[in-house]
Amino acid sequence: MQRMGMVIGIAPEHIDEYKRLHAAVWPAVLARLAASHIRNYSIFLREPENLLFGYWEYHGSDYEADMAAIAADPETRRWWTFCSPCQRPLPSRAPGEHWAMMPCVFHVD
Repeated sequence: MQRMGMVIGIAPEHIDEYKRLHAAVWPAVLARLAASHIRNYSIFLREPENLLFGYWEYHGSDYEADMAAIAADPETRRWWTFCSPCQRPLPSRAPGEHWAMMPCVFHVD
């Protein structure tokens, strides 16, 4: 299992909409995440900086293939048409990233 953290900005005028969307994530999107071995997925909001911090645990063996399956899923792509306009990717993210991945520097069970 790999613990993964990521961060992205959020437009302040879209915070309420983003919260509303995530209060009722579409079942097909949740099913695709599960099929791609994503578990324990949480998103946290930090105001007034307007940052979203995402955390998940990846339980698969082919991360790239699982992420490609998520990206190719029609319902997930439709979901992103609602979520992406709310988000503000960080200028410092790596090429090809939307959410900027973060290395884990500490963990305790």
